[in-house]
Amino acid sequence: MAGTERRSVMLPRELAGQRLDAALARVFAEYSRSQLSQWLREGMLTVDGGQPKPKTTVRGGEEICLVVPEPPESAARAEAIDLDVVHADAAIIVVNKPAGLVVHPAAGHPSGTLVNALLHHAPELAALPRAGIVHRLDKETTGLLVVARTPAARTSLVRQLQQRSVHREYRALVRGLPISGGTIDRPIGRHPVDRKRMAVVSGGRPAVTHYRILERLRAHSLLAIRLDTGRTHQIRVHMAQAGHPVVGDPTYGGRPRPVRGMTEAAAQALAAFRRQALHAAVLGLMHPVTGAECRFEAPLPADFQALLDALELDAAAMEASGDRP
Repeated sequence: MAGTERRSVMLPRELAGQRLDAALARVFAEYSRSQLSQWLREGMLTVDGGQPKPKTTVRGGEEICLVVPEPPESAARAEAIDLDVVHADAAIIVVNKPAGLVVHPAAGHPSGTLVNALLHHAPELAALPRAGIVHRLDKETTGLLVVARTPAARTSLVRQLQQRSVHREYRALVRGLPISGGTIDRPIGRHPVDRKRMAVVSGGRPAVTHYRILERLRAHSLLAIRLDTGRTHQIRVHMAQAGHPVVGDPTYGGRPRPVRGMTEAAAQALAAFRRQALHAAVLGLMHPVTGAECRFEAPLPADFQALLDALELDAAAMEASGDRP
């Protein structure tokens, strides 16, 4: 078969007693267990010439033949879109995504996305699923994303995300004054009525969000938020459910509105902020090649910082006057 790689190995005896899919993942560590199981079902991977089920127990010593097909190239076009690259090496790229940039092409956004920008920056990503992107941020959320440049790096990053060992910390400006930090452990799924929204629903997928208070203002709080899981709109849904929606979130929190006594400058800054005040500030992971612990940070974008500055001045004015929220 043209454009493929053929590999043949003997299954090590020390893997005897393991499930076949687990043993295969040990031998072909650069591929995920689900990918190997799929190739087994499709006949691209054989065991002693046959196609046993992934749950089959191995005895060790079986001959494994794998035909790795040439991955389909991305249908997206490369576009010369500026990227803020925080880090790049042969295995990964870390990007600081701006507000307004959609991550993946989709209906309504066939071009002008992060994928299009990445394909211009690193054309080899066309050979990887989703151009090497392994997690995403909402269109109006800013901050750090890691992109894999090789199949092995992609498998490593996906596994780290599945094992919840990737450290993702956000900055969120929310409405109200939480008494303390905490953990929200509530399942998230599609809203039962509005299918464009997510919601806390019984039977949803597990979702865990940890938050701590960095700063209290007049009627808003700046939070540091850490995710154990990565559900769609997770922070926005969980914080709205807790009664502290993210400022500027039109879907889950409504438009920003001033509070009584707020300075004119703060009220204007709040009204002018047209997106959710959410920023992926810290990203920690194990490097897919070296195994070194990596930590990347991105400062608040200018519009977020300007809003925070205005609200801090308002809080200082409140404190000077002796008022309390």
